[in-house]
Amino acid sequence: MTSSPVPELAPDYALSAYDYELPSDRIAQDPVTPRDTSRLLVIDSDRNLQHRNFYELPEFLQAGDLLVFNNTKVIPARMYGHKLSGVPVEILLMEPIGADRWLALVKPGKRLPIGSTIVFAEDVKATVEGIDPTTRARELQFHIAAGADLDKIIEQIGTLPLPPYVTDSHAEAERYQTIYAKISGAIAAPTAGLHFTESLFANLAAKGIDKAFVTLHVGIGTFRPVETEDITKHVMHNEWCEVSEEVIAKIKATKANGGRVIGVGSTVARSLESANYVAYRGKTNLMIYPSYEWKVIDAMVTNFHLPKSTLLMMVASFLGKEGREFLMKVYQEAIAKEYRFYSFGDAMLIFR
Repeated sequence: MTSSPVPELAPDYALSAYDYELPSDRIAQDPVTPRDTSRLLVIDSDRNLQHRNFYELPEFLQAGDLLVFNNTKVIPARMYGHKLSGVPVEILLMEPIGADRWLALVKPGKRLPIGSTIVFAEDVKATVEGIDPTTRARELQFHIAAGADLDKIIEQIGTLPLPPYVTDSHAEAERYQTIYAKISGAIAAPTAGLHFTESLFANLAAKGIDKAFVTLHVGIGTFRPVETEDITKHVMHNEWCEVSEEVIAKIKATKANGGRVIGVGSTVARSLESANYVAYRGKTNLMIYPSYEWKVIDAMVTNFHLPKSTLLMMVASFLGKEGREFLMKVYQEAIAKEYRFYSFGDAMLIFR
């Protein structure tokens, strides 16, 4: 008896179709100074390319446009401790799940079964009380002194969690925060916003370009690897976001007056598309890939993303028909022209 042939997976839905080779020296280890002197690759609605600088962004926008930003603030989510036996332990806080209780990625994971105790300081310990089946993250119950505030303790003993591909950075911690970061809760920065400066904001305002802020606490969902060749089978981990009624009103007014809504970063895109013109406060696991029908944003500012990432799939979707093929060609040109990639790298401005 012969088995039935497996249907061929369309390239847009195949994980391997989002792979590319990046020379290691193209991974930015430090941000440029000033922030807005990074490079900007512009793709207009006819797919023409321009190679510019980020401070030239106002030239591509018009009075009545609306820039939407993510005002989340990165917390010092990386913490170091040890087991009772003295074995070193590293954790990355993911999200709070109760009173003094966090979901966290841990190293070494195999040595931290349920019941393990991690010591961070004399009066700061945590017990592993569960394991999340999706992410394999540990459910940590912290034990602190009576009257102590865990958030303040994390601020004191935690460190800012730079991405794993940033291995030799000399950047100060504030360079991994946007200048408008306000609401603590992210474990990674909304990096498209790292390019903005106060002088750039002033130039945008002088041209009549408005701005608004949403909140999405960047978590494991944004950068968790896709492990299935069929990308439609990947399940995004929930991330908390908020889109206020005021922001929705601004978006509707912008559209009604012929303006464009520009999402600064993939997290803004996910927030606005999740809300879909209605105020929203809660979690989203929206994953965007080719064939998704965009509803809200007209243009996107975004950095250059890792191979096989959900972020790369989102940008391919935003480019429309045959967007994946076009995006991979654009990335090859960016590599050839020595653009800087990933969190501290350069940016793209894409119009639909």
